[in-house]
Amino acid sequence: MWHNGELIDWDDAKIHVMAHALHYGTTVFEGIRCYKTERGSEVFRLPEHIARLYNSAKMYRMELALKQEDYSAAILRTIQANDLKHCYVRPLAFRGVGAIGVNPLDNPIEEYILVWEWGKYLGDEAIEQGVDVCISSWNRAAPNTFPTMAKAGGNYLNGTLVKMEAILNGFTEGIALDTSGYISEGSGENFFLLLQGKIITPPVSNAILPGITRNSVITLAREKGYEVVEQSIPREMLYMADELFLTGTAAEITPIRTVDRIPIGSGTRGPITTELQREFFDYVEGRVGDRHGWMTNVYEPAAVKSEV
Repeated sequence: MWHNGELIDWDDAKIHVMAHALHYGTTVFEGIRCYKTERGSEVFRLPEHIARLYNSAKMYRMELALKQEDYSAAILRTIQANDLKHCYVRPLAFRGVGAIGVNPLDNPIEEYILVWEWGKYLGDEAIEQGVDVCISSWNRAAPNTFPTMAKAGGNYLNGTLVKMEAILNGFTEGIALDTSGYISEGSGENFFLLLQGKIITPPVSNAILPGITRNSVITLAREKGYEVVEQSIPREMLYMADELFLTGTAAEITPIRTVDRIPIGSGTRGPITTELQREFFDYVEGRVGDRHGWMTNVYEPAAVKSEV
């Protein structure tokens, strides 16, 4: 694990109970995947994730210590130190011990990078069989309440309510609406709808986090010739859809098979979702060339070659 510029043991990562973040949710973070590809271990869209981390920190007036390229190098160093071939990466910055109160400006910024092996977020079977979701009774934030485009810890309290409600009612995931009643996103995933060959996803104005996997899927879908539209989606449109799926660093591309116990399409993973999954996994697992420059090699090429 990396902490404020130094590698430390996992057991030495300790946070004081008076840390501002524990009381007020003043954290920003990222979720990043390192894949074991046919070229070796590679991190998916590392610069884009770090840019979003710095933008989140900027919105919450948190100045991070390193330049973005040095932060990326620290992530690679942490993966190397743990000798991981594939892993999930969690950069985290938060307000530490100082004054207690809503004003966080005098509290120091603590920075960590955590890495660990993590499988499929919604379960191994979800990628093929899809998941059952419900429309949540909890809405996403209204405009000008807090910045939904920031990946901040306090923002995810809303997501935990969406997720717990879904689980306790027998679903895998919940879909939140925005304050106007349009589809926003899952508890921690972006949302896509397919209808009559068109791929539709909510815009950032529907209180979504602008996902990096979301952006990647839009790019890959357009390369395959699909029309991709960012537009507001009314709730009832879900029940009419041919296919639905969720995207995210953790969820990757996960099909939705039912909404509110109503089957979507045939009630199984649809053909376009399957095609996009194949395109995505072929890319991140190195079975095709890195034509977009999305992959960052973790280890020296010579070392990777000797291990393959």
